[in-house]
Amino acid sequence: MLYQELQPVDTFTIKLSHPFSDYDRQLLTLFYQPLIGPDAMSLFMSLWADAERETESEFSHYYLMNLLTMPLVKVFEARISLEAIGLLRTYCKQMDQDRTFCYELLPPLDAKSFFDDPLLSTFLFSKIGEQAYRSLRSRFLVDDPMDEQYKEVSRTFLDVFKPIRYSSSEGMDEGGQMSGRNEPTGIPFAYSDFDFNLFRAGLSEQMVPKSALASVSKELIEKLAFLYSLTPLDMQKVVMMALDENLKLPEDRLRKAAVDFYKMNISQNVPSIEKTFQKEKKHVTSEPLTREDELLVYMENTSPREMLKDYTGNEPLPVDVQLAERLVTVHGFTVGVVNVLLHYVIIRNDGKITKNYAERIASHWANKKIETAKQAMEISRKEHDQYIKWQKEGSRKTSGRKPVREEKVPEWFNKPEEQNVSKDEADPAIDEKRRELQAKLDAMRLEGK
Repeated sequence: MLYQELQPVDTFTIKLSHPFSDYDRQLLTLFYQPLIGPDAMSLFMSLWADAERETESEFSHYYLMNLLTMPLVKVFEARISLEAIGLLRTYCKQMDQDRTFCYELLPPLDAKSFFDDPLLSTFLFSKIGEQAYRSLRSRFLVDDPMDEQYKEVSRTFLDVFKPIRYSSSEGMDEGGQMSGRNEPTGIPFAYSDFDFNLFRAGLSEQMVPKSALASVSKELIEKLAFLYSLTPLDMQKVVMMALDENLKLPEDRLRKAAVDFYKMNISQNVPSIEKTFQKEKKHVTSEPLTREDELLVYMENTSPREMLKDYTGNEPLPVDVQLAERLVTVHGFTVGVVNVLLHYVIIRNDGKITKNYAERIASHWANKKIETAKQAMEISRKEHDQYIKWQKEGSRKTSGRKPVREEKVPEWFNKPEEQNVSKDEADPAIDEKRRELQAKLDAMRLEGK
């Protein structure tokens, strides 16, 4: 149901309240790239580059698909990966039939905040391994260069400035909202499965003072419970292990106690984190894909430009690419539908793409609410006779006479059950269907003469 979330024709703008620094680029490359993967990293860097234009521009998601050479589903997965890791906020505005997005880029956490976050630091550890993790951490350690004999003597604001009184304060506050720096806020996290009431109920005031619990954020407790698969009762034991001799609960002791409890009671292996949509891809059907299924996967996950290039073996003509973009942006078709339409037109028209012919079929499909490549193939088979008639009408207008050529159809035009039979096998039933189809095409040619 991706089309409910995102479509190629949906437009977007990019919000960047301040330029990012080279330090931010280092953090993104070294800390975040192993977590989000190359696709999400490419999307962020592309949005970053476009956000630094002097004037704000509006783009379609078809632009992103071509820029990143990714199908729409990959663009969407990259986007939600950035959202989940705290690098992107997405806002959506619905206007009648049109939908537009605003992508707000957020800076990465600094090195200290990143390593202090148990989820992010453990996630990175599980991705790059212990040796690389320790090396990366030591790279960002900062030794205090200040000798202990030095004493700060800097003046404060009040030491240097004093207020003066004006006769009128008009014009000082003109209203409106000022733009500011996007401060990194970390990953958006809400672990509603953790029962804080049960957690607190087992901790008496004598054993764990309320002030000690209050010194630790709820978010840290939720993150530790999520990361190490700890129940509220487990977290009670972790808190008891983390208390120091003064019945205080420092956050670093709490994180260490959670790690120790996990190793003693759950596993010696570092916990790993994976994306939810990666789990769904692990389900593999036991039945082999038919040739049509394989073609559908290709059509739905390949940009029209790449499909045309694969078919011809050469870079497609700009006019053909522009037609594909028009079918996506104007008619609102998915990439799969556009690929099927162009493939059909190419085969029917001896390798050429006729704009008027393609537009007429596109208008017909738009009226029929065609949304998937499978639906496009089915309507092509069903309405094939009508499309041949339209092609002949267009040919008469341009040449003045009806061309005579062998009728051609795409390979997928044949019914699905025909596509599982190898060329070396002979099936009388299939041969009969082919003869019927050929006879029908021959009869149509005779009618037109």
